[in-house]
Amino acid sequence: MLKKLSLLALLLLPFVVKAQTFMTGNVFDNEQRSTALQGVAVRNLTTKAVVVTDKDGHYAIPAKTGDLLTYALVGYQTDTIYLVNLFPKNNYLRMAVNTLNPVNITTTKVSPFLDTKDPDATPARRVDYSKNRGGLRLGLGYGKWRRQQEKEQKLEEEADINEEISKNFNKEVIQKLVKYKGKDLDDYIGMYRPTIDQIKAEKPFNYTLYIATTFSEWQKLPADARKLPSLPKLKTSN
Repeated sequence: MLKKLSLLALLLLPFVVKAQTFMTGNVFDNEQRSTALQGVAVRNLTTKAVVVTDKDGHYAIPAKTGDLLTYALVGYQTDTIYLVNLFPKNNYLRMAVNTLNPVNITTTKVSPFLDTKDPDATPARRVDYSKNRGGLRLGLGYGKWRRQQEKEQKLEEEADINEEISKNFNKEVIQKLVKYKGKDLDDYIGMYRPTIDQIKAEKPFNYTLYIATTFSEWQKLPADARKLPSLPKLKTSN
C-alpha cells in the first residue's frame, strides 16, 4: 500500500510543480545600471505576496500572467508592471526627486540702521494717483492682463496634458499592454480616457496601472454596457 501511495505522489508531482509559477528577475539603479539594488520590496498586488531582493538585486515571487507587480525602495520611484508573460525581467528604478519643504518665518529682527536719516536726502515729489492721472486705470489694466496671461497659461498646460494622454493612452499602447485584439477598443478608450484633473492629481501619472485596472473593469461590464451611447440622429426636413 505504501509503495502505491509513493508511486501516486511521484506521478502527481509534475502537476503540483506546474501549478506553482514564479516571476524572477533583477532590480538595478536606472542611472548606474550595473548597480544592483538590495532590499527592494517586490509586491504582487493580485495575490498580496511580497518578497525582497537580495544583494544581487535578484528576486523570485509567485505570479501568473495578468498579475500586477510593484517595485518599491526608499529613495526611488515605485515602479508597476503588468505581466504579459513570465520571462525573467530586469527592472531599473529611478531616483526619487526631492522637493524642499516650505519655510515658515516665525520671528524677525529689525535692523537699527533703518531709521537713520540720510543728511543728503531731498524731499520726494508727491505723485497723484487719482483717476484723472490714470493710476486707477493702470491698475485695472494690469489686472486684466494678468488674468489673460493666467488663462493662456492654463490653456497651454491643458493642451500639454491632452497631448501626454494621447501619447500614453491609445490603441497601440493598450494592445501591447493587455494583448487585446478586439475591434471595440474605441469604446473602452472613450469611456476610460483619463481626465486632465486625474493627471494633475497624480504626478507622475501611472498609465500602466491605470490601463490594467480600468481595462479589467471594462471587460467585467455586460456587453451592452461596454459600448458608448450613440448620438441621436438629427431630423431632416424634406
